[in-house]
Amino acid sequence: MENKSDLEGIRLRIDAIDEQLLTLISERAALATDVAKLKKGESADTVFYRPEREAQVLRKIIANNKGPIADEEMARLFREFMSACLALEQHLNVAYLGPEATFTQSAALKHFGHSVITKAQISIAEVFREVESGACHYGVVPIENSIEGAVNYTLDLLVNSSLKICGEVHLRIHHNLMTKAKELQGIERVYSHQQSLAQCRSWLENNLPGAERIAVSSNAEAAKRALDDEAASAIAGEVAAERYQLPILAVNIEDEPDNTTRFLVLGRNNTQSSGNDKTSILFANSNEPGALQKSLACISDNNVNMSRIESRPSRQGMWEYVFFVDIDGHADDEIIATVLQQLDQHAKMMKVLGSYPCAVI
Repeated sequence: MENKSDLEGIRLRIDAIDEQLLTLISERAALATDVAKLKKGESADTVFYRPEREAQVLRKIIANNKGPIADEEMARLFREFMSACLALEQHLNVAYLGPEATFTQSAALKHFGHSVITKAQISIAEVFREVESGACHYGVVPIENSIEGAVNYTLDLLVNSSLKICGEVHLRIHHNLMTKAKELQGIERVYSHQQSLAQCRSWLENNLPGAERIAVSSNAEAAKRALDDEAASAIAGEVAAERYQLPILAVNIEDEPDNTTRFLVLGRNNTQSSGNDKTSILFANSNEPGALQKSLACISDNNVNMSRIESRPSRQGMWEYVFFVDIDGHADDEIIATVLQQLDQHAKMMKVLGSYPCAVI
């Protein structure tokens, strides 16, 4: 009898807290509408989404979180609050590499929350075009995977695009085998994106050595193809399984448990400093001895950390390359401004792709 009384008391406290939460969330939303009114009064071209501001808020939430809810879950909850409040100021359209239920859509929703309008595009180039034309406010594209490396097509499109990188998303990738077949022995074909097939290579060799592996444009497309073929299967995420009502036969079949893909958020405006930022640049050198070393010395001699470097053919001449580099810091920081100035002097061509907040979670 005492346990029942204790339980009822806890429930009453939860109800009271829920009422307080509702009141506070509504107050926050009302303040968001006040912000919108002030911004609209300043300019008709006002930018409502501020990546640096959202990153600062989420970092503060994580720093102050005392549990028992994990940091990532707490950040996700507050991301949804901010997404709903931003929708009161402006409905954002976000282009992503489709079709629906791809990992890229999951990355877009992780970054912006579920109150934005996501629009599937048939290619990475279409994502760029939708944002460049103003049809969408932002775009999300994959840039690299921790196992398979860079997404070269994204790198190539960045060379000539006017878009700015204004954010990044890190998404842990869990691959599942989904099929209408009741057991592995009934599977003759495996559909998936070529990178997903590569990321599950060992599992496939050990469990489906005789099955044909067929690369398609996306994991969501793979799920669609497997839907009407009981001898076929698809490798995709849980979202695709839910979207296409395809049973999962094996979970987490990726060869590396820490398999993570990094995505870029593309927009038309520069992003202000958040206090923990990254700057992406590209440059090309004359084909002469020591040219690359001199360019990289502009970074190291200023004690700036370079977290990533990739090279791609320049398409301007045989054996000439464009280098893509990520460095720690924001272009507005004095030391980074110095690096960029020196690099511009040494390199044959240099372009700042964007300065943006480092991924929070």
